[in-house]
Amino acid sequence: MLVRPVPRLRLTLCNDAPLRPAGDYVVYWMTAARRMSSNFALDRAVALAVEHGRPLLVFEALRSDYPWASDRLHRFVMDGMADTAARCAVAGVTYFPYVEPTHGAGRGLLRALAERAVAVVTDDAPYFFLPRMRAAAAAQCPVRMEAVDGNGLLPLRANDHAHVSAYVFRRMLQHTLTPHLAETPSDDALAALGELPAARIPESVLRRWEPAGPGALGDGARLGGLPIDHDVRPSAIRGGERAGAAALARFVALRLDRYDQDRNHPDVDATSGLSPYLHFGHVGAHQVFAAVREVERWAPPAVPRKVTGTREGWWGVRAPAEAFLDQVVTWRELGFAECFHRPGSDRYETLPAWAQATLDKHRADPRPSPYGPAEFEAAATHDRLWNAAQTQLVHEGVLQNYMRMLWGKKVLEWSRTPQDAFATLLHLNDKYALDGRDPNSVSGIAWCFGRYDRPWGPERPVFGSVRFMSTDAAARKLRLTNYLRRYEAREELPC
Repeated sequence: MLVRPVPRLRLTLCNDAPLRPAGDYVVYWMTAARRMSSNFALDRAVALAVEHGRPLLVFEALRSDYPWASDRLHRFVMDGMADTAARCAVAGVTYFPYVEPTHGAGRGLLRALAERAVAVVTDDAPYFFLPRMRAAAAAQCPVRMEAVDGNGLLPLRANDHAHVSAYVFRRMLQHTLTPHLAETPSDDALAALGELPAARIPESVLRRWEPAGPGALGDGARLGGLPIDHDVRPSAIRGGERAGAAALARFVALRLDRYDQDRNHPDVDATSGLSPYLHFGHVGAHQVFAAVREVERWAPPAVPRKVTGTREGWWGVRAPAEAFLDQVVTWRELGFAECFHRPGSDRYETLPAWAQATLDKHRADPRPSPYGPAEFEAAATHDRLWNAAQTQLVHEGVLQNYMRMLWGKKVLEWSRTPQDAFATLLHLNDKYALDGRDPNSVSGIAWCFGRYDRPWGPERPVFGSVRFMSTDAAARKLRLTNYLRRYEAREELPC
C-alpha cells in the first residue's frame, strides 16, 4: 500500500540540516494533528520511513508550562494520547508519549531522539505557542525538520493575505478551493509501513525521560502531582480520536438535518460539538468534510459553480449542510488565514481601524453595569442569561454558539474599557474553553469588536457603530427555558 503524497503547498522546510539516511528511524513529532487518521503530517513521516526503509517513531509530548495548563486541558490531550497508544500498538509502531512531570523536565528530549533520526516531521500549526516552539526546536535539531500543514481544506499558503470579511474570504475560496478538495490525507497511513520493524528508543533516552505508560493516560490519567492548575477541573466531554469520531458520526446522523434552523437555540442540541476535537487535532477538517460529503452524496461539479461570495448555493447541497459547511470551512479557515498571515491577531491593536476609532470615541461613555474580571469569571453579573453562559463555560469547557457571541458582546458593554473587555474575554476563553487558544475562537472574540464586520448605525453608547446584541432580544427569539434551568442550578457549584 502506498501512502498518499503530501501536496507541496503543505510542506515547509524548518531548518537547513540534512537528512540522515543511515538514521535509526523517522520521527513524527505530533503537536497539533493529534490523530492517526487523515493526517498529512503522518503521511509525510510514513513516506520518509518507507523511502529510507527505516521504522517510524511517533513522539507526542505534553508540557507542563504551556499557558493555561490545567487538569481540563491535560485530561483532554491525555485521552487522545491513550487512543494513539492503542492505535500504534495494534499497528506495531513505536509510540513515545511523554507527560512532563515538572517544568522544563522535557527539555532536550526531541533533540535526543533526533540525534538518531533520519528526519523529523511535525505539524505546521500557526497558533498559540506552537510556532515559537517549532522554530526553537528546528534551530537545535541535528537533522532535517519538516512541518506539514493539515489545518484546513485550503492550504495556508494557497492564499497570500488575511481578509477583511467572511464574504471576501468566501469568494476567494469559491475561486480556488475545488482543486484542493481532491488532495486528501490517507485514512490508514500506518498500513503503508508494511513489514518495517518497530523503532527502538535509545536506552539513554529512556533512562532520562520516562514515557507515560498506557495506565497513566485516558481513564488512568494522574493529574494531581503535575504542576498545572487543578482548579480548572476536567470536563465531562472526553477527548481523543475515538470520541471525536463518535461526535462527528452523531452530528451527521442526528443533527445535521436541522442545523440551519436550530443551531442558534440553546435548548436544542443542534450544533456539531466538534470544535474541541478540531482544536486539539483529534478530528481533522478533511474528516468532517468527508462525513458531510458522504451523507449529502456530494461530488465536485463538472462545471465550476458561479462564484458569488454568498453563503448559500455554492456547495450545491441541502440548506442545513450549506450552513454547516460555511461555518466549518469559511469561518474556521478565515480565522486560520488571519492567524497565519497576520501574527498577533489576538491583540486588540489588530482590530479594524474603524472599530478601534468608534470604540475609542465612546470610551468615556457610562457603562450601565461595570464589572471587573473577577466578577465576570464568577458569573456574578445582574444578567441571568449571561451568567448561565459563563457557568456553562466554567463547568463544561464549551459555550453554545449563539451564546458565545452574546457572551462576548456583553463583556464589551460592561467593561470599563474595550481593551479591558478584550483581555477579559481572551482570559476566560483560554482558561476554560476546550477550544480556546485557537484561531477560530480568537476570531469569535474579535468579531464582537468589529473584525470581519461593518459599521452599524445608528451609533450606540459604548459600542459606537460596532454591532450591538441584547440579552432581552435573545430571550425573545431563542428557546432558552431548559438552558437557563440547567446552568442556573449549577452557579453555586465549585468549578
